[in-house]
Amino acid sequence: MRLQNKVAVLTGGGSGIGRATALRFAEEGARVVVDDLNQAWADETVSLVAKQGGEAVAVIADVTERAVVRKMFGTAQERFGGYDILVNNAGVLSHASILDLEEEEWDRVMRVNLRSMYLCTQEAARYWVQNGRPGKIINLGSVTSEMGATGLAHYVTSKGGGRQFTRACALELAPHKINVNAVGPGTINTNIAGGGGEPSGPQSDVMGRIVPLGRGGQPVDVANSIIFLASEEADYITGVLLIMDGGRSIAMSSVRDG
Repeated sequence: MRLQNKVAVLTGGGSGIGRATALRFAEEGARVVVDDLNQAWADETVSLVAKQGGEAVAVIADVTERAVVRKMFGTAQERFGGYDILVNNAGVLSHASILDLEEEEWDRVMRVNLRSMYLCTQEAARYWVQNGRPGKIINLGSVTSEMGATGLAHYVTSKGGGRQFTRACALELAPHKINVNAVGPGTINTNIAGGGGEPSGPQSDVMGRIVPLGRGGQPVDVANSIIFLASEEADYITGVLLIMDGGRSIAMSSVRDG
């Protein structure tokens, strides 16, 4: 087990990529603080972790609020005696043309996708620095930060900001032995509000045609990369965005380059 006796704080852990990551953490020996706004989803993730012999606790927290973030990390200290890993997975996505995008929706996406990352990173890093402990931070980015996307100006901007935030924090926190990295999924077979499952029928056919590896990604594909970046195997990696899209962005680049 690569993460035996480690403690991970995971935001947005109630479904999709977050749930898959919580289960992989448990498989690797880590105890997990599962944050989500949906009590039922968070409780179900904790139950699934317990079924495979792991240990987790659910925390219902709006990680765009500083006081709530502090309470979430306080739970990690009270229940597990501290924490070693932070995964900033909480996020939202919506589609709207820049011609129609409402100011309120722009602000909502920035709060959830960027402000939460800042608040959680700052809280975790302060704890590690004050206690002389190393740490690992993994942010959920997106391949769209490299490519752009129609109807997603607000989402792409938030993910581009997350990438630069990752780089800046990696430089600043490196002297404290804190690694800060990001993963950049492409098309993953789960919607950002929950769900998921194996693609079939037309969806599977489309992904097979446009993704060089012949399939859409699964939440566990992203979770596996997060586990790697949280492990000692990635101790010499910081400031990177690890793209995982089955080669789709490379294929699109080759078409553009002609």
